[in-house]
This record gives sequence, structure tokens and C-alpha cells, in this order.
Amino acid sequence: MKDLRDKTAIITGASSGIGRAAALLFARHGARLVLAARGADRLDALVREIREGGGTALAIAGDVADEALHRGLVEAATSTFGGLDIAFNNAGITGPVGPLPALAAADWQTVLDVNLTSAFLAAKYQLPALEARGGGSLVFTSTFVGYTAGFPGLAAYAASKSGLVGLVQVLACEYGPKGIRVNALLPGATDTPMGREVASTPEARAFVAGLNAFKRLAAPEEIAEAALFLGSDASSFMTGAAMLVDGGVSITRT
Repeated sequence: MKDLRDKTAIITGASSGIGRAAALLFARHGARLVLAARGADRLDALVREIREGGGTALAIAGDVADEALHRGLVEAATSTFGGLDIAFNNAGITGPVGPLPALAAADWQTVLDVNLTSAFLAAKYQLPALEARGGGSLVFTSTFVGYTAGFPGLAAYAASKSGLVGLVQVLACEYGPKGIRVNALLPGATDTPMGREVASTPEARAFVAGLNAFKRLAAPEEIAEAALFLGSDASSFMTGAAMLVDGGVSITRT
């Protein structure tokens, strides 16, 4: 059910962390990949690694806040591989950490542009391509922050990522009759470069790890497995969901 042969997938935020792990995993399962991230060098290195392993991938560097990138990703999937079957819209930023009154309006807007408006732009181009294919799967990376728990200092991040859940629910209702599934993936604390920006010391990482039931951070590969499940036919009767993969942080009080 997780066989992605003859499937084409877009993955954003693919050069590091969860996106990179997902790209390698999707490639091993046979997907043809269109990969996006801001850093061209790391993205190109990932494509080389996938190709050397026998996979198929191409890279398009750009900013997910830019509408032209999303149009280009779908055009590349269609012109190079014949269509689009899966999109894992994973790119995101934390933004400045601190009390709301200290947050500049420009920084607030940047976080919303990258985390939420980018999802609108992605769906704008991906949905027609999926519909032309007869169906498919859209996955958006959200978070438990602002969904099941609040973290001080992360107001813009929480607001933007929570907005994804509402977007997912509406799109799931609108496009379910067309065979398109739309789900949100809500990771917990994961050992990624972005995660280390927030928890920047060993003590901070230990504190964050201690908040969940497993008392450890997730590996990016563990979250990638959940993305594969949502992207593949293994989740064929699942849509409109906010799927927690958070190590139990949402229910842990010890």
C-alpha cells in the first residue's frame, strides 16, 4: 500500500530535516520527485544522492512564499513526469521567539507568508493537477503547538500552523468527491536544524524531550514515515485529519 511507483510527488522544504528524510524515503518507495527548498546547493546534493541510489528526482530552488515557485513545481511535475499524484507541503519557519508585544509586524507577516499563505499558493496549483490525475493526496506539515498545547514565545508560529488545520478541513470537504485527500501532519519535537534553533542548547533539548511520553526527540525519519503513510494509498479513507505524531506530548503531564 505504500508503493509509490508510477507516482509523482512534490516535496517542499526538502533540503534538510523532515523534508530531506521524506524525499529519501519516498524515493526508496519508487516516487518520482520534484523537490523544492531555498538552498540550491543542499537541494542539488540531495538530488544527486537520490539518483545515485537509483531514484528519480529534480530540484527547483525557491521561496515557498513566492507564487511562481508553486506554479513552477506543478509545471515541472506535469511536463517532466506527466502529472502530479502527491504533494508534501512541508516547508516552514519558526520565526522570532519571544513575547508578542516585542514581535515586529513584518516578522509576524513573514511567518504567516511562509507557513500559511504558502499552503494556499501550493494548493492553488496542486489541486487542479491532482484533479486532472483523477485524485491524489495533499499533506501539510502543521504542529501540535497551538493545536493541543501552547508554547510561550511562539505566537506567530502557532497561529500560522493552526491555520493549516482549518485549510485542510475545508479542502478535504471540497475535494473529497474528486478523489483528493487532504491531511495535516502534526509532528512533535524533532531533531532538525529548525528544532535546534528553538532549543539551541543541550539543556533546552533535554527539557523539550522530557515533555513527551518517550522522553526523547523524534528522528526526522520517524516523521517521514508518517508523511509516507498520508501520501500513499495506505491512508486511502483518511481525509481532513490533523494527525498527531508527537511522541505523546499532547497528553503527557509528567
